[in-house]
Amino acid sequence: MVVPEVDISILDLAMIGSDESVADSFAASVTLAQHAEKWGFHRLWYAEHHNMGSIASSATSVLIGHIAANTSTIRVGAGGVMLPNHSPLVIAEQFGTLETLFPGRIDLGLGRAPGTDQNTLRALRRDPTSADRFPHDVVELRGYLSGESAVPGVRAVPGKGTHVPLYILGSSLFGARLAAQLGLPYAFASHFAPDALTSAVALYRKEFRPSEQCEKPHVMAGVNVVAADSSRDAEHFFADALKYRAARFFGKGRRFTPDEIDLLMDSPAGDQVRHMAQYSAVGTGADVRDYLEEFAELAMADELIILSAALDRDAWLGSVETVAEVCGL
Repeated sequence: MVVPEVDISILDLAMIGSDESVADSFAASVTLAQHAEKWGFHRLWYAEHHNMGSIASSATSVLIGHIAANTSTIRVGAGGVMLPNHSPLVIAEQFGTLETLFPGRIDLGLGRAPGTDQNTLRALRRDPTSADRFPHDVVELRGYLSGESAVPGVRAVPGKGTHVPLYILGSSLFGARLAAQLGLPYAFASHFAPDALTSAVALYRKEFRPSEQCEKPHVMAGVNVVAADSSRDAEHFFADALKYRAARFFGKGRRFTPDEIDLLMDSPAGDQVRHMAQYSAVGTGADVRDYLEEFAELAMADELIILSAALDRDAWLGSVETVAEVCGL
C-alpha cells in the first residue's frame, strides 16, 4: 500500500481515442477492468457524462453491468451518477438490479452537477432547479435501497433491501457537509477540481455523523497518474493529455492544428487546464509512488482513486500496472 490502510481504486472515463470507435472504448475498458482485478485494485468506477465525443460512459449503469459481467471480484460502480438528471426511484431500480446480478460488488457514487452543457441539460429534460433537491433525493434514494421508502406506497423492485452503498461526490464544502450529515463516504474530485480539497476534507471529518452504512469517515481523493520508464516519457504523455483536455474544454468541437494547440497552452486557458490537473503523479514508478504517498497524507485520504491520464493506450494501461507494482497491491 502507498500508506498503511489506504486502498487504491481506478476511475475509468471510458475514453474514446481519436482513431477509436465507441466499441473500441468499451473493449479497452473491459481490458482495464480485467487487469485491475488481477493487479489487486480495490474498485473501478465510471462517471456519467453527456454529449462529450471523447467519453463513452453516458449510460453509466449499462456500462457498469457490462464490466461486472466481464470480471469476477472487483467492485464496480458509478463515480458518479448525476442524481438530478434522474428520478431516485429509477436509479434505485437500476442499481438494485445490478446488485442483485452481482452481489456485493456494486457501488453508487452520487453527484449533483449536470455532467454536461446547458443545451444538453435541456435535452435531458432536466429542471434547472433540480440540483437544489439533491439532499432530499439522496435521502429518498437511500430509503428505496434500504426498503424503508420515504414515499408512502412506493417500493423499488429490484432495489428494496439491496443496501447498495452510497458515496457523495463533490468538489466543494457543500458535498462535504452533506456526506458528513448523512454519514456517507465522501469522494473529492481533486483530479480536476483541486481548490477546496483540504478544506472540504477537514470539514467532512469534523462534522461526520456515524450511520448504519459508515461508522467512521471515509475519504476518497482523485489523482491523475502518468507513469513511464523515464520521467521524460511520462512528461511527454502528460503534456499530450493536457493539450487534449484544453482542446476539448475550449475548442467546442473544432479541430486545432498543432500550432494552435501550442498557442492555446500558452494562454490563460492553458494555465487553467494545468491548474485543474494540479494533483498529478507523473514520472517513473518511484516518482509516482512517492507522489501518491505525499498526496494521500495531504488529502487525509483513506482511499485514492487514480485516473490514468495518458492518451496512448499502452501508456494508459501501463500507468495503472505501474501503480499496482510500486504500491504493492
